[in-house]
Amino acid sequence: MPPHVDEYAGARISHARKVRRLTQRELAELSHVSYSTLTKVEQGVLPASPGVIGALARALSVPVTELTGQPYLEELRKDQFDGLIEPIREALNIYDLGPDPDLIPRPTEELEAHADTLCAMVRATNIKLAAADLPGLISEATTAAHLAQGTRNWRLLASTYRTAYDVTTKLSYPDLGMVALDRMGWAAQCASDPVLSAIRQYLRGVAYLRAGDHRTGRRLVRLGMSTLEQADAGRVRDVATGQLHLGSAVLAGRGQDESAAEAHLDEAQRIAERTGPAEEIHWLSFGPTNVGAHRVSVLAELGQYPEAVQTAQETFVPDGWTPSRLAHHYTEVAQALMWTGRTDAAFKNLQKARKLAPQQTRYHPTVRETYAGLESAKRRMPESFNNYGTWLGV
Repeated sequence: MPPHVDEYAGARISHARKVRRLTQRELAELSHVSYSTLTKVEQGVLPASPGVIGALARALSVPVTELTGQPYLEELRKDQFDGLIEPIREALNIYDLGPDPDLIPRPTEELEAHADTLCAMVRATNIKLAAADLPGLISEATTAAHLAQGTRNWRLLASTYRTAYDVTTKLSYPDLGMVALDRMGWAAQCASDPVLSAIRQYLRGVAYLRAGDHRTGRRLVRLGMSTLEQADAGRVRDVATGQLHLGSAVLAGRGQDESAAEAHLDEAQRIAERTGPAEEIHWLSFGPTNVGAHRVSVLAELGQYPEAVQTAQETFVPDGWTPSRLAHHYTEVAQALMWTGRTDAAFKNLQKARKLAPQQTRYHPTVRETYAGLESAKRRMPESFNNYGTWLGV
């Protein structure tokens, strides 16, 4: 058992179940999670996978974050992240107030360059600097959009809201991330930009996946696909379409629809062969490598962990691939390795994720659950394993 059992999902699941006055068998039936899995998760013998947590959260009528323990407030305070959230919230709330009379925005070109810089910071996992700089840019872009009323300025504003979603989600504030996506949808509509609107629906689908509702997530991504049909043909639309297919694949995997997941992966692969690496288009990280990484995600969602590990070994990752995406990939590979009993290799992947993206990795719920599973494996782990747990705050 972990030294601080309340830091893991199993104890929170047990507590929520008892509050609802449900037996383990009753909850297993309601959630369609096997009784054996539920009992082992509650006991700390097995870590809770994202799919299990999502199913149990829906059966218990609680947010997923109640079972994962997000946001991790103590760690956020130690890292001095907690004070960065409220300014972002305030900046998101001024969207409909019109131009700020006390603010003279910079030229659009400078604001666009600033927005791209913040996107690059997030992809490089320098979340703290991006979070600190973001509220001012949102306020400035909001005023610029209301003053100029031009498509370009509304696109800029939509981009800042997209970054707000990325930052707040990575810092484990998913509710605030959904607010940012609502603002992004509004700005994209003002810009009459079908690609941005479609990407927003894709991000909403991913958010619903995290919240345990893969059915609604799939509906949202299908809506995004329909919206993309209004966009001009070309590489930008192809890249966005490919990314939406990847999102659909993971959502189908969560729903245990293997044939649909494979169909979406195959279509994304065909598009990626045509577009090549396209990380620069709307910061989607789309391309052949991302297709391979999503194939690993889908196999893990389907519970095919040996196949996920094998696919990860066969996926070529070029030097300089997006750090935030690569760290997330290492996290998923670590989980798959743990489930195949390769605990040493799993921990090495957690270490890779930490080295590459410490701010992102520290607040990733899958990292914490994988660490819990490794600790419960009752195998001798190196001293660095305990140090990793201290760093996580568990």
